[in-house]
Amino acid sequence: MHSQFQMRTFANSSFAVMGAFISLVGLGVAGVAERACGQNSALSLATGRSKAEKSSKRTSKEKEPKLEKLLVYVGTYTTGKSKGIYLYEMNAKTGALTLKSVQDSVNPTFLIVAPDHRHLYSINEIGDFQGTHNGSVSAFSITPETGELLPLNVENSGGSGPCFVAADAKGKNLLVAHYGDGLVSVMPIKADGSVAKVSSSNQHTGMGVDKNRQEGPHAHSFYLDPANRFALSADLGTDKVMIYKYDGAKSKITPNDPAFAVLPPGSGPRHMAFHQNGKLLFVINELNSTITGFHYNPNKGSMEAIETVSTLPADFKGGNSTAEILIHPNGKFLYGSNRGHDSIAIFKIDATTGKLALIGHEPAQCKTPRNFRLDPTGHFMIVAGQDSSNLVVFRVDQTTGKLSPAGVNIEAPNPVCIKFLTQ
Repeated sequence: MHSQFQMRTFANSSFAVMGAFISLVGLGVAGVAERACGQNSALSLATGRSKAEKSSKRTSKEKEPKLEKLLVYVGTYTTGKSKGIYLYEMNAKTGALTLKSVQDSVNPTFLIVAPDHRHLYSINEIGDFQGTHNGSVSAFSITPETGELLPLNVENSGGSGPCFVAADAKGKNLLVAHYGDGLVSVMPIKADGSVAKVSSSNQHTGMGVDKNRQEGPHAHSFYLDPANRFALSADLGTDKVMIYKYDGAKSKITPNDPAFAVLPPGSGPRHMAFHQNGKLLFVINELNSTITGFHYNPNKGSMEAIETVSTLPADFKGGNSTAEILIHPNGKFLYGSNRGHDSIAIFKIDATTGKLALIGHEPAQCKTPRNFRLDPTGHFMIVAGQDSSNLVVFRVDQTTGKLSPAGVNIEAPNPVCIKFLTQ
């Protein structure tokens, strides 16, 4: 299991794990936890535009963002030069990033900002927490004026090598996925924002056709659907999306009927994105570099496959694996990252049929773009280069969905997760 863990984190991300990924806090439309918006004016440091500017008509260029400044958290691997969670200020007009502070934390490779915008939670991707084979989850309070983090507590996550964390819409519970042993868990959030011990969990079982990467279950993400009725976990090791009934009041998950949806053999499902209409769900598959679209039934928690498309150019022959998937706030475009081809694949979404039409591929200007995030307005995208240790900012064309370099490319140690404070 240790070798599998090293393979997943690439050459500069390995660390000792027995038994078995930060990036800008961004607008993940995949699940309510990552779509929890509603900015806090004090925290986001936003300033409104004048009435004259708001009323002026722009005929030759896109409407500019209303926000002027945003705060962004970046999660990292701390096996190299990184110290933990990096806080940046982003200029919403130019995309410029300025480092504000660093919070010490061990391998905080995935983050989530709570719906109250006053707390941030991070998984610690380890396998030796306090003498166990498990990882942990760290809780932080957010300083209102500055966005700086203050540690609250660290708690056993219940499984080995946690790689993903989400929060429910009410900010009552965290959902955690463990790549190392294929376990998913629920951890209640206390009144003071600290995280409590695991209240419910389930162990995935099975394997896939890839003997090197699918020798056992590897839960890679754990999302709540838009209504917070069902929780879905993409399991790379079993080529399944596991489906659970979610009881937020009791902090509990139970297997749904149907209990899972099946992906094509050797797909390796990694992350997911719900469309704004709540009836479409897209899964990005790490091992075969594809995206599978599904019709989603919010009443039954069931999934019906629509199609599977490649994230790569037809003539690409090199090695590749996919990572993140996001839908633009306008619901018209879908993006997926390629590691190897080192690009962002861009698709147009047919919201009626759920089918995807390839628009093109934008070079990521980094190595191993493990994570990326759209700012709350959808005008900028930040891409995290895990193996080139940099953050790259792109402008997003609101009409075509295409990306263009914003001229911002800064050094950042082993970034693997990006989240915006306002989400």
